[in-house]
Amino acid sequence: MTKGSALLKTDIVEFPIAPQSASPPAISIKAREYFHEGVTHLQSGEAAQAVAALAQSIEHAPAFPEGHLFLGIALALTSNIYPAIDHLEEAAKLAPDSFAAQYTLAQLNFKLRIPKTGYAAAERALKCVQTLEQRKMLTQLLKDARERDRNGMARPTFTKPFSTRVFFLAGSALAAAIIFVMAHMR
Repeated sequence: MTKGSALLKTDIVEFPIAPQSASPPAISIKAREYFHEGVTHLQSGEAAQAVAALAQSIEHAPAFPEGHLFLGIALALTSNIYPAIDHLEEAAKLAPDSFAAQYTLAQLNFKLRIPKTGYAAAERALKCVQTLEQRKMLTQLLKDARERDRNGMARPTFTKPFSTRVFFLAGSALAAAIIFVMAHMR
């Protein structure tokens, strides 16, 4: 890895499982080529190049779960968090029995300190476990998440809608600020 690469030498990129040996027949050859190119870039620590190749793969095969999964990983590594979450959620939706998709979604949510969503994805990943190694990975992820929960700050969940009172107060404050600015412009 070079000094200019997106990953630090101390960072470890851990892929939950390798992609399946044979892609589904509905995936075009072009999509598979871009996918393999993107995974190669990811393994080399070149996340930005991986994003470009994997985005092309998704463009050619929008229903390709592994493409969405690895694009989500690459986007997360380039700090494009919202698109990363979108692609990981899409991978989990397209392949609900995929341990890799569910685990990676849980891992990202825990890293972002969104425990409710992380635990839900981890529970779905538990239903997909097929090997002892996968069970160990999930166990460690949950252990680390619980440790962060005990030692960290509570994060907002953003699931509770604003009340009418809050909207009224915010609107009043905004109106007062506008009137104040307009009065001082004259």
